[in-house]
Amino acid sequence: MPFQSRGVRALVVLQMNEMRTLFAVWKKAKRIGVKLPVTKDPAYQSIDALMRHPLRSCRGYLTWLCEVLGRPEPKIADPPEPEDVLKSGAAYLDVLERAWHKHMAWMPNRTLDSFTVHKSRWGQPMTIEAMFEHAVAHPMRHRFQLEELIEKAGRKRRA
Repeated sequence: MPFQSRGVRALVVLQMNEMRTLFAVWKKAKRIGVKLPVTKDPAYQSIDALMRHPLRSCRGYLTWLCEVLGRPEPKIADPPEPEDVLKSGAAYLDVLERAWHKHMAWMPNRTLDSFTVHKSRWGQPMTIEAMFEHAVAHPMRHRFQLEELIEKAGRKRRA
């Protein structure tokens, strides 16, 4: 499906590339047994819960954009439960990618570039472009986190 805006297309492609890169790094972290720091945050209770979190967020960014822009509900199922992320995560990423393309291809530059502010689900005021950029950066931040934990685990094994 062709995009009305090259900017929107770029943000969707970048986000999904980052999600897939994060998934690959997460699988490595899981394979080598990376331990997460202790926290009360439910998204960090296990390595599997950690990956479910950005999958769920990726879905949430799209549903929020559709909601605030008065677009149809994307009707995307919830992401796999933590214990199913390894076997179903890649397929869920495919679902997300198709949904982002389907539901955002219509958007013209004037909508992306609008200065209209909407309240995010966590209370932060966001423009449409800011939410798109947040959607790109979120998996990058988790990838960075996991890469540091992988490096730390490697230093412990070498010591």
